[in-house]
Amino acid sequence: MSGNDVRRKYLAFMEKNGHAIVPSSALIPENDPTTLFTGSGMQPMLPYLLGEKHPKGIRIADSQRCFRAEDIEEVGDNRHTTFFEMLGNWSFGDYFKKEQIEWMYEFLVKDVGINPNRLYISVFGGDELNNLPRDVDAPEIWRGLFAKAGIEAQIVNIGSEADGYERGMNPGERIFYYEAKKNWWSRAGIPNKMPIGEPGGPDSEMFYDFGTPHDTKYGKLCHPNCDCGRFMEIGNNVFMQYLKTGNNEFTELKNKNIDFGGGLERIVAASLHSSTGMADVFLTDLFTPTIFQIEQLSGKSYNDDLQSFRIVADHLRGAVFMIGDGIMPGNTDQDYFVRRLLRRAVRYADKLAIPAGKFSQLAQSVINTYNQHYPNLKDKEQLISEVIAHEEEQFRKTLEAGLKQFNKISLQIHVTSKVKNGKKVIDKSSVPTTKQVIGAQNAFDLYTTYGFPIELTEEIAAEKGLAVERSGFEILMEKHKVTSRAGAEQKFKGGLADNSERVIQLHTATHLMLAGLQKELGNHIHQAGSNITGERLRYDFTHPEKIDLGTLNRVEAYVNNAIAIGGQVTIEIVPKTEAQADSSIEASFWDRYPNEVKVYTMTGNDGTIFSKELCGGPHVKKLEDIKGIFKITKEESSSAGIRRIKATLV
Repeated sequence: MSGNDVRRKYLAFMEKNGHAIVPSSALIPENDPTTLFTGSGMQPMLPYLLGEKHPKGIRIADSQRCFRAEDIEEVGDNRHTTFFEMLGNWSFGDYFKKEQIEWMYEFLVKDVGINPNRLYISVFGGDELNNLPRDVDAPEIWRGLFAKAGIEAQIVNIGSEADGYERGMNPGERIFYYEAKKNWWSRAGIPNKMPIGEPGGPDSEMFYDFGTPHDTKYGKLCHPNCDCGRFMEIGNNVFMQYLKTGNNEFTELKNKNIDFGGGLERIVAASLHSSTGMADVFLTDLFTPTIFQIEQLSGKSYNDDLQSFRIVADHLRGAVFMIGDGIMPGNTDQDYFVRRLLRRAVRYADKLAIPAGKFSQLAQSVINTYNQHYPNLKDKEQLISEVIAHEEEQFRKTLEAGLKQFNKISLQIHVTSKVKNGKKVIDKSSVPTTKQVIGAQNAFDLYTTYGFPIELTEEIAAEKGLAVERSGFEILMEKHKVTSRAGAEQKFKGGLADNSERVIQLHTATHLMLAGLQKELGNHIHQAGSNITGERLRYDFTHPEKIDLGTLNRVEAYVNNAIAIGGQVTIEIVPKTEAQADSSIEASFWDRYPNEVKVYTMTGNDGTIFSKELCGGPHVKKLEDIKGIFKITKEESSSAGIRRIKATLV
């Protein structure tokens, strides 16, 4: 079954069962500074899982485009991808475990055609420390469904992942209890890490068995959560039913939620294997047009170099979608990852002998595969191709400069090697003693300055009879990642520190402040970035000069007047084109929004519309829920043409 078929069937199945279908949100998450990309279908739904009313109702479904930067180095096996689509459905206080599990089984087995004999299930085994009981409902629902198909489904306790490698599996065992680390969901992770007031709950993951031999380098015996490649997780049903009320204390939520996420590519791969026996995400129709085009350009067969084919196909696809979302190659934040994907893909394209200058042609196969569901790719077809071609050209220049630097390093090493007891220090514990070594700092500099992936440095080093101090490089890289991650969290525009009550109040006040600024200074004022914590808001906006104290006082008064009058905060989903044509709706970053957008209107009890703006939430339900007096504490320059306000509620 094709990827487009599975996506279409899933959305139709959910619509038939009372779900409103909403479009995918952008790859850049809104109001979430903890991550650079939308990495799950749950992220855009978080305000509604936390209690905000969704304008489309209490049953929602979509196919969300996602990107996980942490998986870049994992690409090359039969299942890992950086970009993927997450099929998702949500119940906000409506149906629960029985309906969800029965629907998932029906969809996977009857609609997609997955062989139920190859489905395995994991469930929550309980958490004694936090007095959280094991999930006794989900296993019995699953067992009943398997029984109807004539399949014995024994329920067993496997414990931790490490326990699984020791215990293994026996015939007839199909439903496995794992510890909280594996089968519990909350934003903060396991129950112990959750802050008080945070919701969470057990989950039930679904695995597909490719039946491939177990690789003992991952552990002695195989089990569903093994990483050897035999089992592939294809979906996860989260039963959000608890609220943390104290240390090791939880209570059941009055309105329980369902949060399902299933990987489109993986479900298609399971369907492919069920019908053909092929166990490879990259042999599904979501990749085969690109694989075929790589074969045509390279003159090689997919099986000649699986890793290179997979890396080029995956990275190219991820870059196409990011450029389609307005993310351009660069050196910081999201832009950096577009550049990293493209440069790594070019390097592996070179390994496949794809002619220089031809790489950008591969974008066409991705766009053609997805243009029916994501027409924005077709609309930006020329831009996408031009950006990729330019990045390839720039990287080749950088590559040339990097090779010159590499040769200088290589020459220095060989010169040093001629000096007896020379000053050069070599970490012989991490490299063969028979080779001279490119030091960790040199390898790191080649990466950061010239864009050389460590694999490229090692490959060229091997050709010259050199080794690379990989262990030291990894230490430097880890420090670099920590620094970069911290910097990204500080710099990311549009972020809420968390979804606590105070942050939500300040976020709502930000809308009122922007409306007040526009009222006092004009409609040229637009958001350029924001960061909100429980203590203050920081808001950047377009304006060429310093704002006088009298104007700031009037903006303060505008916000405080709205809070004092009180009123409703309502949300409406409208077509993006309609919102763009309505001059009364304020918005920034139009390219980041999907084809349907959320408009928040703040209407006072006296009928005054104080604010009407596009946003992703969350917000207070009533203006009078903003507690305290709004106070601007500082106004200053942020950058050329951009001013910054800091404010709080006192």
